[in-house]
Amino acid sequence: MASKITFTKQHCAAFTLTELMIAAALGVLGTAAVLSYIVFSARSTAALDNYFDLNLHTQLAVDQISQQIRQVQKLTACSTTNLIFQDYDGGVLEYNYDPVGQVLTRSKNGAHQTLLTGCNSLQFSLCQRTPLSNTFEAYSTSTSTNTKVIQIAWNSFRFAGVGQTNTEGADAALVVIRNK
Repeated sequence: MASKITFTKQHCAAFTLTELMIAAALGVLGTAAVLSYIVFSARSTAALDNYFDLNLHTQLAVDQISQQIRQVQKLTACSTTNLIFQDYDGGVLEYNYDPVGQVLTRSKNGAHQTLLTGCNSLQFSLCQRTPLSNTFEAYSTSTSTNTKVIQIAWNSFRFAGVGQTNTEGADAALVVIRNK
């Protein structure tokens, strides 16, 4: 016949309420740590994507502006936000910054192209080719006839999203008019 097993308090293995509460607290802390790492990684990735996008668009704009300004015949009119050139083919090439719309546009023969968006500020400066003594800085000039170098300085931004840090970048370029 089968023997009867009796259970006493010493034979029953179980968690006490204190052990269960400590295990639950450690589980919650571990889950919170993993979730905070995921949120931090997502924000960092979004910021890096914004920096990459901002850098890409500004680099493409600078490359295009530099290539085209190098080939113009002469600067015909200018202001701090607008440049008008006689292009290599005799046409009119214009760069215009709109501070309200925060865009830089290029116009040639009636065709308009947006080069840069999200531009907080942009300023064109005219310079002569001769550098200042003991520096690499060019002499400023106020007339288009003496202009050999165009300096472009701008600040751009990208909106990162609600609760995230926006991305900003400041850039500058010096472009030499080759055909002058």
